[in-house]
Amino acid sequence: MNAIKSISQFHRLLSLPEPLHPLVSVINLDQCTFLEDEIWEGFVNHFYCVALKREATGKIRYGQQHYDYDKGVLSFTAPNQVQQLDLRNTECGSGYLLIFHPDFLLKHPLAANIGSYGFFSYAVNEALHLSEDEEHNLIAILDKINVECGHIDRHTQEIILSQIELLLNYSRRFYERQFITRKNNNHQLLIRFEQIMEAYFSEQTTAANGLLTVNYVAGQMNLTPNYLSDLLRIHTGQNTQQHIHIRVIEKAKEQLSTTNLSVSEIAYKLGFEHAQSFSTLFKKKTNMSPLEFRQTFN
Repeated sequence: MNAIKSISQFHRLLSLPEPLHPLVSVINLDQCTFLEDEIWEGFVNHFYCVALKREATGKIRYGQQHYDYDKGVLSFTAPNQVQQLDLRNTECGSGYLLIFHPDFLLKHPLAANIGSYGFFSYAVNEALHLSEDEEHNLIAILDKINVECGHIDRHTQEIILSQIELLLNYSRRFYERQFITRKNNNHQLLIRFEQIMEAYFSEQTTAANGLLTVNYVAGQMNLTPNYLSDLLRIHTGQNTQQHIHIRVIEKAKEQLSTTNLSVSEIAYKLGFEHAQSFSTLFKKKTNMSPLEFRQTFN
């Protein structure tokens, strides 16, 4: 797999001069021209990228699907995510790219916290659609970062990373707004989520396929695991794993109260490889062991 290892290499591939700072750059897409290079056929970046694209055109392959860029969106990619770019149908358009190398985060709290921004694992079709005010807000932050890239001294890292963290926190707020404003569409997703969980248990596939997982549900919904969990958390207060545990406990209570199956048999039916793991989860969620719960019905 081709790799774009440095900010300087990325600049060259976009026909840009050397970056002001070796580990962070704000790129104006109006000034870019893609260098014809086979690297775009399949590549990974070794840095984080925040793309604010306005009236952009073209197709990018991300994962297993192609997505059109035909309106202003904000998208995020983390290091080492596989991408492909179709140069035959792509123009830079207008907008900005903020790119920063993981080494720039060293010895800063953001190095440990950046994993909490789940949207770096979202797919392109789960990008953030900005209002005009939101867009202007983020562009102002990007402008400050760009100016600061020209002042490399002992304060540079702290100032730039404080601005990057501000941008990420605003993006988190804007994503929560998007989850809420897309209420009708998200309501259908929530219904679909419940249907997938119910079907998994009702069709008795758990014994053969194992315990229901976040990745399975997200895959059935054509969403990334992080996007699904963030969506559920905003609308229900609980993430995907918590919802799965709730459903598992509901099914377990049903089996314990209406059948004579042993605890091990019930655990197996629910997809657990080991009965002890089932008993541990059950007691954690109910403050009773499975047998203690069954005894309340005798």
